[in-house]
Amino acid sequence: MNHEYYMRKCLELAEKGMGNVAPNPMVGSVIVYQEQIIGEGYHEQYGFAHAEVNAINSVKDASLFKKSRMYVNLEPCSHHGKTPPCSDLIIRKGIPHVIIGTIDNHAKVAGKGIEKLKKAGIKVEVGIEEKKCLELNKRFHKFHNTGLPFVILKWAQSKDGFISRTELDLKNGKSNWITSSKSIEYVHKQRASEEAVLVGSNTIRIDNPFLTLRRFPGKSPLRIVLSSKPIENEKYKVLNDNLPTLIYNREMNKKKGNKEWVKFNGSAKSLLMNLAARKIQSVIVEGGAKTINQFIKDDLWDEAHVFIGDVLFKDGTIAPRIKKEPSFIGKIGKDKLSIYNNP
Repeated sequence: MNHEYYMRKCLELAEKGMGNVAPNPMVGSVIVYQEQIIGEGYHEQYGFAHAEVNAINSVKDASLFKKSRMYVNLEPCSHHGKTPPCSDLIIRKGIPHVIIGTIDNHAKVAGKGIEKLKKAGIKVEVGIEEKKCLELNKRFHKFHNTGLPFVILKWAQSKDGFISRTELDLKNGKSNWITSSKSIEYVHKQRASEEAVLVGSNTIRIDNPFLTLRRFPGKSPLRIVLSSKPIENEKYKVLNDNLPTLIYNREMNKKKGNKEWVKFNGSAKSLLMNLAARKIQSVIVEGGAKTINQFIKDDLWDEAHVFIGDVLFKDGTIAPRIKKEPSFIGKIGKDKLSIYNNP
């Protein structure tokens, strides 16, 4: 029995749900009879059928269930949510052997699904390709383990270590652009994987970004602006469209359409706690330097993606620094990408 092979197939299927299933985890499942996959499925969209249900429904010959194995990268649920418990369905179908990648640390599951399967006489194995299963749903696990969103820091810097040019250079028309189009596509793909994207008020004032997906298919993340004073001028793109935006500031609470101003005490921790209360499980912090440095200083980050472009600024705003060795160094087009993990 090649458990690892079939679990990797589950992970491939699960990844297809990226960007569509949050706040649920990404889950894939396969059903194997005599070392042949006879059914497969994944959780396709939040509120819709889970992976195990889709895998079971794809099997053409129901008489094979009692002689088959089911693989799933996350523990089957045991509670009623948007859909009925998957563990109950597995028991009803008489599947005698279930192989699970990792336990679901959601308080409503947390081993209860496994216990229910075992009590029904089903053989259960746990921990197959566990590291890969945890990595796929690292946002979900971080949120339910700590009560805070998974935080990714992202910035681009010049070869000489600047995140932005001087104000004088910008006034004189010099470009603040650092990375190549391939890196931009990477960033848009990353945004599609996260529930929210956060920038500081200086980024809004200087760059006036959309903060949406334009180079990768998917749903644009919730946009968040961190500012001491409320930003209300509709010349800024994040305030003059129909996409939801949160503006965290120190002065007022207000709602206008799908824009919301949220008064908070200015700390990154309180902002993350407010996002967690809104069930936001992940946020990518895209700068600038002051905002990113706040998350680094408070040790409130999980990953950092640092792009080094093939340009020299000679002067400007110094890029943030992480006092760790990168876990990955690679190339995207002409740019260098370093990824850091914390811890």
